[in-house]
Amino acid sequence: MTTPFFDLRPTHNRHRWHLPVEIGVTVGPPERKFLFGGVGLASAISALEQTTGRPTIWATAQYLSFATPPDIVDVDVIVPKAGKNVTQARVLGHVQDREIFTVNAAVGERDMDLSHQWVKMPDVGKPADADPMPRRDNESEDLHSRMEMRVAKGRYGAKRSEGGLSADGHAVLWARPRNGQPIDAAMLAVIADFVPSATGHALGRQAGANSLDNTLRVRTIVPTEWVCCDIQVHGIHAGFVHGDMKLFAEDGTFMAVASQSGILRIWEG
Repeated sequence: MTTPFFDLRPTHNRHRWHLPVEIGVTVGPPERKFLFGGVGLASAISALEQTTGRPTIWATAQYLSFATPPDIVDVDVIVPKAGKNVTQARVLGHVQDREIFTVNAAVGERDMDLSHQWVKMPDVGKPADADPMPRRDNESEDLHSRMEMRVAKGRYGAKRSEGGLSADGHAVLWARPRNGQPIDAAMLAVIADFVPSATGHALGRQAGANSLDNTLRVRTIVPTEWVCCDIQVHGIHAGFVHGDMKLFAEDGTFMAVASQSGILRIWEG
């Protein structure tokens, strides 16, 4: 049996879950690891799907504060409206009275045969042909150590000497969890939080961003080992970066789209 990517624990109240903040779900410098925003959104999606028994249509997270080990985040599911096909809900993640993230979402499905996609996966070759994505912290057993990320297009860890600004702000990654966890809506939420990782490529510098939010819209999920992450950094201004990611299965199936804004961070020097 595959170990879950994060340890979301039920309680006696089916609307409340507990998320221990362990090193494996954190990112950041060695001296201050904090809960990866994508895991916050993923835990909300998982709690919501298990509470309602319905699949995710869309979910959007606003990140408000940091949770650090050994915090335990209470994940509370609030369902103000449950319709025949769609449930509208909120999820609040907090440590005691300190709010960490808030998620608004809709879950559900309708019995219709129509299914089509207009977007296509970029032609970037196979994951085995792509170079591993470099890490800033190679020592910690944090979230980055548990994800295999490969760069199909882009200049990760880029510096000015490597060409300056990108011509199009477009990068492509291959991503998968190292321990073989299945690709579901929660795992897509984790992977989607790598949108800011393309900031360094766009600027041609060692740069990134702290996520302010993340919105995931799920079309369909199919079995796949790798996820192709088609990232577009749209623009940077006044200390913030904005971008999105299309997520494809290996066979080209368009599974979801995500969008984010982040606080720009420059790491040179």
